Amino acid sequence: MTREPLHLTATRLPGARTGPSRRGRRALLATVAALAVLLGAGFGVLGGEDPAPVPTAGAAVTGPAPGPTTGPVPAPPTAPSPSPSVPGPTTPSAPPADPATQPPGPVVAPTGSALAALAELQVQGRAPKTGYDRDQYGNGWVDTDRNGCDTRNDVLARDLTAEQFRPGTNDCVVTSGVLLDPYSGATILFQRGQGTSELVQIDHVVALSNSWQTGAQGWDAERREQFANDPLNLLAVDGALNNQKRDGDTATWLPPDRGYRCAYVARQVAVKVSYGLWTTQAEHDAMTTVLATCPDQPLPSAVG
Repeated sequence: MTREPLHLTATRLPGARTGPSRRGRRALLATVAALAVLLGAGFGVLGGEDPAPVPTAGAAVTGPAPGPTTGPVPAPPTAPSPSPSVPGPTTPSAPPADPATQPPGPVVAPTGSALAALAELQVQGRAPKTGYDRDQYGNGWVDTDRNGCDTRNDVLARDLTAEQFRPGTNDCVVTSGVLLDPYSGATILFQRGQGTSELVQIDHVVALSNSWQTGAQGWDAERREQFANDPLNLLAVDGALNNQKRDGDTATWLPPDRGYRCAYVARQVAVKVSYGLWTTQAEHDAMTTVLATCPDQPLPSAVG
């Protein structure tokens, strides 16, 4: 705003003296001074420099940009140095397999062994038991070898030790002896008589009914009687175990004495080979399992 010049004009008041008195001059000067003060204050309010702006609420207040600092400049942070690698836990490698726990590989059957002969046997289903009867195999023990003794006494004389014979029978009828039972390993005293003879019985290694269902149905009566009295198929054994076995095959019954199982199964194989009997699959598998533990087990001869 432009200041206007102030012009003061002295006005002579009516009745006043022409020359101002000392008192009047003082009063005039005081009045002029007061007006000057008032006018200066007014100009200060109305014009002059613009007042500094007052920030409104919510307005951003910006200050002067910060200048460069004169203090020490901190060093930039350094990246952490990689720590030395520590090997993590390793999974232990599997221990080498124990050969004793590995499944057995193919077993080589030596020539002349029961295992080799088993491979030649035919495998097929079991025939019906229809028509089977013990009498189809002859009437009890007979003297097939014509030595004057029936087959039962021949087997007792072969398998017992310290055997005694009835006098006058040409050492044919066995009256006592000691049996080392092949099926159990037990020692059994044999004494012929009522209630004692049955402690030692003659077992058909391949049961008669088993033979009937694996080929013997087609035989004639003479061949079946020969089969029932063949020493190769007969053993003196513990009577109780013979009753337990009944007509079981290898798949359903084996001697309790594990040490005799190879010889037992080898004898069954020899009988079936000799008479052309077949085996069922279960029987063949069971025979293979036993003979695989003794592949050198020889095939018994026909003379038993």
